[in-house]
Amino acid sequence: MDIEREILETDILIVGAGPAGLAAAYTLATRLAAHPDVKRPEMVIMEKGAFPGAHSLSGAVLDPRGLAELIPDFVAKGAPLEAPVCSDSFYYLTEGGAFKFPINPPPLNNHGNYIISLNKVTAWLAEQVEAAGISDLYSGMAGYDLLVEDGTVVGVQTVDMGLDKDGTPKSSFSPGSIIRAKVTVLCEGVHGSLTRHALEKIPQLLEGREPQSYLTGVKEVWEVPEGRIAPGAVIHTLGWPQPSYEYGGGWIYGMANRQVSVGYCVGLDSPDPTNDPHMKFQRYKTHKVVRRILEGGTMLHAGAKTMPVAGYYAVPKLYHSGLLLCGDSAGLLNPQRLKGIHLAIKSGIMAGETLFEAARTGDYSIVTLKQYSDQFEISWAKTEMYGSRNFHAGFRGGVVPGLFHGAMQMITGGRGLFDKRKHGRDHTYMLKKADYARRFGHEPKKIEIKFDNQYTYDKLTDVYKSGTKHEEHQPPHLVIADYDICNNRCSEEYANPCQNFCPASVYNMVDDAARPGKKKLELTPSNCVHCKTCDIADPYQVIRWVTPQGGEGPNYTDM
Repeated sequence: MDIEREILETDILIVGAGPAGLAAAYTLATRLAAHPDVKRPEMVIMEKGAFPGAHSLSGAVLDPRGLAELIPDFVAKGAPLEAPVCSDSFYYLTEGGAFKFPINPPPLNNHGNYIISLNKVTAWLAEQVEAAGISDLYSGMAGYDLLVEDGTVVGVQTVDMGLDKDGTPKSSFSPGSIIRAKVTVLCEGVHGSLTRHALEKIPQLLEGREPQSYLTGVKEVWEVPEGRIAPGAVIHTLGWPQPSYEYGGGWIYGMANRQVSVGYCVGLDSPDPTNDPHMKFQRYKTHKVVRRILEGGTMLHAGAKTMPVAGYYAVPKLYHSGLLLCGDSAGLLNPQRLKGIHLAIKSGIMAGETLFEAARTGDYSIVTLKQYSDQFEISWAKTEMYGSRNFHAGFRGGVVPGLFHGAMQMITGGRGLFDKRKHGRDHTYMLKKADYARRFGHEPKKIEIKFDNQYTYDKLTDVYKSGTKHEEHQPPHLVIADYDICNNRCSEEYANPCQNFCPASVYNMVDDAARPGKKKLELTPSNCVHCKTCDIADPYQVIRWVTPQGGEGPNYTDM
């Protein structure tokens, strides 16, 4: 249908009020304040969550280097830091036991770092941006399409509001707007929908780059009895319940007020079609190392998120005509240290400085935007990313080879025994049932546990604890290109792995009344926690995650 859309004009459009986007806005604001002779550009910050931080989730241990560069007096200004890190431990778990490494791996030494809740820090950063004079931050505004004209990014179309499930406008219908900008800065987090548009519409952004790889992390925040874990204590684990040939591991972080961050990350390049990050996390909590901390406690909050871990060689070109890519949208995460918040902030700082230069000269062309990439090339962010460039690739053969390669990489400055090992997209590693049986000698079979609602919880309980809300009578934001593949071919070849890899029970196979004895896919988009696992792991790539109405999804607390 033809829709007349309001057209808004601005100089700068920042998509995503997370650490990267807010750092870019704050940097620009402080540079402008120091140079009152420079004409202040018009700027819009759009955030799809109900508030800044609503969709922000991480472990999280913060390396303060980026934040200290952005706001040197962040402690005095009341940054919500849970606790300074006071201890580090690293365990290799087996099903019945645990081996504590006598020496913590150097990349996981966290002296000088802080335990934080990312959604609280993000909300605080938004307050600092507002105090710096940036008022055009709009929560609940979701981008639907990235607009590219003659090879130049010219802005974003926002999501239509008030459509029925079949796309018919309701009485409350409000068409999305066209926001045209001289430069669009994508800071929308992991595997963002507009970033995906950019990589599809501007293929040169990926020339010479390796595909991104992802983990899905499932996290809960617990309140535990006094004395169970010190605020600032950091525990990382490798091994059980993840098979030795798959990538992943867990964490336990002591927060303030007797709270504990506990979670588990699972690689999405698993060959197992029954790979279930949520189930593995629930099993993880039954291990004695974890259970002794949680016993007698209360689970308060939950959530799930993917993280990009392929490293330096998967970072796309950071700029294009009308476009900058920052933070997780650019894959800026150090997989060796399991940290990306400081890199996101640093990328935002460099983007903000580039935007200031564009405002100062009145030149928003690609010549000016290239300065962002030039800054990255001489920054500590590039040095750190390059030093861990082969870390994830070293684990392709399993945990033991990965530990060996990791040690060699530390000795050789990140190179190891190989450099830039080629790899495929995560979904290409999933094996069909028959191929899995040939490789491992048995059919894939998911190990399940009975949820006791005391230590272990089903997916719907964790969805509830994430504060997720969607208006149900809207077009599904999980778009299936071909249901016939799901209901027939996938059932036969993979046994519908979407039921497993989704941590929020969005995908379920139910009896098909029209085909006795057969199943059909049933979607429950209202459960979606916006983790993007399905878009990444689907072996046929027929699932596409698009943005729902603005302000919907999880509403994270203390995450």
